[in-house]
Amino acid sequence: MSCPPLIEYVLTDHAKFEMAQRHISEADVDFVLASPEQTELVRLGRCVYQSKIVMESESPKLLRVFVDVDRDPPEVVTAYHTSKINKYWR
Repeated sequence: MSCPPLIEYVLTDHAKFEMAQRHISEADVDFVLASPEQTELVRLGRCVYQSKIVMESESPKLLRVFVDVDRDPPEVVTAYHTSKINKYWR
């Protein structure tokens, strides 16, 4: 199973809550899912999509979006940004 770019997906209630807590916009998630810089199959049916982003007046961060791709439509499980780019960048 691969991790194809996504245009259509749904946000789970958990993802919406976490995105609000972490100040992550749907537009940023859309951007990462439609044209990710990297993808990784973390387990059967779940992919992580990630891209480097620059947030207002901050240093670059990595936005990671976890998606259950074995559903139709795929479901965004959670998303977070981290400054530890080297830890996750392959």
